[in-house]
Amino acid sequence: MQLNHQQSIFEKKSFPITLICDGITKTANIGSLLRIADAFSIEKIYFCGTEEQLTRKSKRTSRATENWVNYSFEKDAESLIKKLKSTHYIIGLEITDKSMSLQNLELITQKKIALVIGNENYGISDAILKFCNHIIHINMYGKNSSMNVAQATSITLYEITNQLKNYK
Repeated sequence: MQLNHQQSIFEKKSFPITLICDGITKTANIGSLLRIADAFSIEKIYFCGTEEQLTRKSKRTSRATENWVNYSFEKDAESLIKKLKSTHYIIGLEITDKSMSLQNLELITQKKIALVIGNENYGISDAILKFCNHIIHINMYGKNSSMNVAQATSITLYEITNQLKNYK
């Protein structure tokens, strides 16, 4: 028998992860990222360089998670990352000539994690990448070299929370 929300048996746990969304503009992605932030119970999500309000479509896609997920809008991702650098281990999710595969990531830090994701078309800028402690990518086995930002964030948060769940 399928369980409803009240009957779910999932352990409730929070993770010391902040998601920094640099220039995410598609309303469906914004809503999906709110829902993902709730699913992985991360501390906060920052939407940088985007409209400073949620649209009806974002809210519909988020399935009301905007009512309890901690989020805010920031004008500039670079300033935010500079501020978080002393307290967070910064991980960029981007394919670069220096990025390593997510499957090879081994988190060895006592700092909180800040995961930076980039614009749907242009990714994370070089100006932001230089502040990252680590740059990771998801191996792609087909002909395409990328996937939707919300899907990639889900995969990455799954791996990071899987590694962190044994901390504390």
